[in-house]
Amino acid sequence: MATLETLNFDNKALRDLPVDPNPDNRQKQVPGACFSKVKPTPVKNPQVVAVSLPALQLLDLTPAEVERKDFAEYFAGNKLLPGSDPAAHCYCGHQFGSFAGQLGDGATMYLGEVVNKAGERWEIQFKGAGLTPYSRTADGRKVLRSSMREFLCSEAIHHLGIPTTRAGTCVTSDSKVIRDIFYSGDPKEERCTIILRIAQTFLRFGSFEIFKPADEDTGRQGPSIGRTDILKKLLDYTVSTFYPQIWEDHKDGDRQEMYLAMFREVVRRTARLVAEWQCVGWCHGVLNTDNMSIIGVTIDYGPFGFMDKYDPKFICNGSDDGGRYTYESQPEICKWNCGKLAEAIQDAVPLEKTKAELDIFDEEFSKHYTTKMRKKLGLRQKAFPEDKEMVDSLLKTMEETGSDFTNTFRCLSRMPLPGVAEFESKRSGVLDYLVTQCSTVEEMKKACSPRMDPRQLQMMMLMIQSNPGLLPALGRGFTALAGELERMEKLKELESETEVAKAGRDKEKWNEWLLKYTDRLKLEAEAANEKTVSIEAANQERVSAMNACNPRVVLRNYIAQNAIEAAEKGDYSEAQHVLKVLERPFDEAVPGKDIVSSGETKAAVNDEAAASASSSKGSNSAKPSHSSRTESYDGKPPEWSMDLRVT
Repeated sequence: MATLETLNFDNKALRDLPVDPNPDNRQKQVPGACFSKVKPTPVKNPQVVAVSLPALQLLDLTPAEVERKDFAEYFAGNKLLPGSDPAAHCYCGHQFGSFAGQLGDGATMYLGEVVNKAGERWEIQFKGAGLTPYSRTADGRKVLRSSMREFLCSEAIHHLGIPTTRAGTCVTSDSKVIRDIFYSGDPKEERCTIILRIAQTFLRFGSFEIFKPADEDTGRQGPSIGRTDILKKLLDYTVSTFYPQIWEDHKDGDRQEMYLAMFREVVRRTARLVAEWQCVGWCHGVLNTDNMSIIGVTIDYGPFGFMDKYDPKFICNGSDDGGRYTYESQPEICKWNCGKLAEAIQDAVPLEKTKAELDIFDEEFSKHYTTKMRKKLGLRQKAFPEDKEMVDSLLKTMEETGSDFTNTFRCLSRMPLPGVAEFESKRSGVLDYLVTQCSTVEEMKKACSPRMDPRQLQMMMLMIQSNPGLLPALGRGFTALAGELERMEKLKELESETEVAKAGRDKEKWNEWLLKYTDRLKLEAEAANEKTVSIEAANQERVSAMNACNPRVVLRNYIAQNAIEAAEKGDYSEAQHVLKVLERPFDEAVPGKDIVSSGETKAAVNDEAAASASSSKGSNSAKPSHSSRTESYDGKPPEWSMDLRVT
């Protein structure tokens, strides 16, 4: 095992890829380089908020190292880890569909690559450690709120079995930066916080966009136009380091075929990744090309969100006015981003070749999504073409009733195979529970509440009425307007709705779906009988398998928010407890161990361009009427959580 002084650094990226020879750390365009050397900026009185021991074990670090007095100094950037060589990565990106030019690691620093005793290579980096040449107008810092969210969600996604970057440490400090939390002209000081991120690589689609010529729409361009030599060097490095089998198959042959094989695998991995997101109801929030991993893992946790009630048009990013990155749009957007990667490498492999491979995305996504959804429904014995309709009808029922996504899937394991003892009473219990997970009328109304400023909405309506030809020119504004009008229509339909009437209809809809589900489960029971497996044994296997892929707990916004508020008062125990629960998301609840307590009211927060939970205007609507409460991690979210927004 290693100590902080003996980590086995081998910084291959800096050896194989061009580094800017200019030591000037001011914000600037960086041509002809993939990295710029930087140094972390020290902070005052660093304090450890939380540590993920499983993540640090990837580096061969032991729990004893975490207990060292100087541990926080090292992971705040005040002391450099021996062997590390801090640098910031240069990349570009398409943001909300438009090319933004050079972006780069504005608040992130590559520290180096640690090769562990198993021979695995792990890149480690700081986020929030200070200025780099890519910081633009920002300060290179992150605050406690956004840092805790990224730390917790990185580990949560990993323990859900989804490919992701990891988070090893979260260290805050007494150094302060100014943030206007509500963009209301009322800024306040917040604590600088640094997290340690771990991945095989943080290369992204945008890493290959630094060679892009001037964009026709935005006029922006990459800093290394025409440097095909660097493009090919970057491709060779990526294939040889992260796709070794493809490298072995093609290193002595046609380079174009090698790059094409890599692209094909990137498309496949990306399709599988987004299918995994869809199956747990998770939204990334900012699926720009600079936030898409070249090895198909989840990266850059900003305004992410797990869905509470199922809504295919769920938007987790409060800044996504046009709804580009809704839950249902994620597969399409990821495929679009793969197309932009194809364009980015066209000087090394012809565009017609890579574009022809994009159809693989739809095939891979559909296959992986359907397979995973069948597992979530416990359809294990046989596959039928009608299974897709079963999934679709479930989601439709969830949407119509406003059902909780996570809890609905989790409870389906309680529905036994027909023939199991007390089948009808257990089925009745599932039906009753499903009704409790439906949204109330008031919750449905709240979900349809306006998101646009009323004055802006009125102005846009007047413009369109007077000149309908302006519609195409509105772009994202038109999409936002259409969504607003749709919500207004739904709100109007709910005006005369009563709780009793809705609950009755919800029960009817769920009963209808459960009848379909029962018919499908009969086929499972018949298949088990053909294999001479007892119905009770088959059912128990099914329950175990379902509970192993339907989490009981996910990082909902309110869970993160409670931990953040406690941490802002100096109490890190809730963050540490949440982390432990998220490390075992599929386990059944342990009485008394799965409760979050808070004695404070819920005010809104958000973060600059990163993410943290917030109410849209910081109003008191997010506050409970009582001074203290307890909430379970796996219960239906509290009403105040609907006021939280992430930007």
